[in-house]
Amino acid sequence: MTAQNFIAGRRSGVGTIRLQSLDASTGEALPREFLQATAEEIDAAASAAEAAFPTYSTLAPERRAQFLDAIASELDALGDDFIATVCCETALPAARIQGERSRTSNQMRLFAKVLRRGDFLGARIDRALPERQPLPRPDLRQYRAGIGPVAVFGASNFPLAFSTAGGDTAAALAAGCPVVVKAHSGHMATAEQVAEAIVRAAETTGMPAGVFNMIYGAGVGEALVKHPAIQAVGFTGSLKGGRALCDLAAARARPIPVFAEMSSINPVLVLPAALHARGEKIAGELADSVVLGCGQFCTNPGLVIGIASPDFSLFVANLIAEIGQRPAQTMLNAGTLKSYQNGLARLRAHTGVRHLAGLAQEGRQARPQLFQADASLLLEGDELLQEEVFGPATIVVEVADEAELFSALHGLHGQLTATLIAEADDLSRFAALVPLLERKAGRLLLNGYPTGVEVCDAMVHGGPYPATSDARGTSVGSLAIDRFLRPVCYQNYPDALLPDALKDANPLGIARLLDGEMTREPLAR
Repeated sequence: MTAQNFIAGRRSGVGTIRLQSLDASTGEALPREFLQATAEEIDAAASAAEAAFPTYSTLAPERRAQFLDAIASELDALGDDFIATVCCETALPAARIQGERSRTSNQMRLFAKVLRRGDFLGARIDRALPERQPLPRPDLRQYRAGIGPVAVFGASNFPLAFSTAGGDTAAALAAGCPVVVKAHSGHMATAEQVAEAIVRAAETTGMPAGVFNMIYGAGVGEALVKHPAIQAVGFTGSLKGGRALCDLAAARARPIPVFAEMSSINPVLVLPAALHARGEKIAGELADSVVLGCGQFCTNPGLVIGIASPDFSLFVANLIAEIGQRPAQTMLNAGTLKSYQNGLARLRAHTGVRHLAGLAQEGRQARPQLFQADASLLLEGDELLQEEVFGPATIVVEVADEAELFSALHGLHGQLTATLIAEADDLSRFAALVPLLERKAGRLLLNGYPTGVEVCDAMVHGGPYPATSDARGTSVGSLAIDRFLRPVCYQNYPDALLPDALKDANPLGIARLLDGEMTREPLAR
């Protein structure tokens, strides 16, 4: 059985390169093969998205909301055979996939709600002041419009929530931007079934044919990013891969933004009073977070920092025991396992790093590992401690005192998350940590663990480089739509030619900034 690319609502397979879907647990080939997109098919997919953009971007928000709701319903309707396919391709358990499917469909429904709410439009109206001296003011009206076709790169660790119908796709479609998805090679059969669900939703809601497209293949990403029709890129993956896309996009004759979520070690600071009160409990909870999903989360806690004390020494001993008891797990694919093993090898080879816990790797499974690094590596900016080891491993660092703690944190690169494990006394004593961590991370946690990202209006899943390529955005939560919008201002335009968001009668019924005041009221010229 050979599967083809998705272009303008149809399947296309004119190439000759065949790609094989694999069983993640055994490495054996699955029956389904996929045809790699040719240069002509990449062009056709991007061109189809461009052709759909004028129609799709001007649809009423309610129409686009209906489309997203329909996608959510189609995803929810995928049966047990679909769950089995995802589990086979990723080695993730069925319960995890069922939960991720709900998260993915709920993301679509969240953006449908955003569309109906209308605040994403950012409507602003400054009415004309013809009598103003020394110069009159013209009528000025601003709203936000879709940026154009978006290329989305599927992620390996979230085959649903960050892939074909994931957050980047949902946000782009909500913004009025058709998408071209580059299916991840690790779960191509999963991507196919999700793509079919999106196409069904597009057909039932009357969307233009090129609103969704998907291509398969290794090496097709460069041509996609370089295509002149593509106006933005959404990516979740490695620092190396994300940086390559950023460089390609910047080198275009007309550069485009790349919103890449890439690398984060997500520091966890365990403060003295908390360790004294509940150090053993913290060790168990932290170990749970480190090994969750075989450590294959972009928010996995990869660095644990504490101040030298008997309580911290006892905490490390408890963490050694906890990590040592955790079982091996199968990783997403052979490439991910090899990357994990290479990361562990680099840590073992460093003279400033000691291995504390974890059995040697064996077969196709990954075993949890714990290391301790000299504080000097953070203080001196050693790059090894800044590198994410994607898998169930973490590094403990013991600093001498409060001053060294602040110095070590100053040397950290940008992060998706930063966590404080603290009691009330800690929060008073270490209050100055908060503004420092705010400069380092997109999400600050207190007495929680970073694995697990809520899909809601307030969530930020982003952060300073290298956590992301653009710290001003988020790839999770309703503000993810901002990445694919741009402001447009109309000066002295007649009402008939204005978008609905800016018309006098306010036909969308949205809140607008009118002469500096928020209102939903219509206005008369």
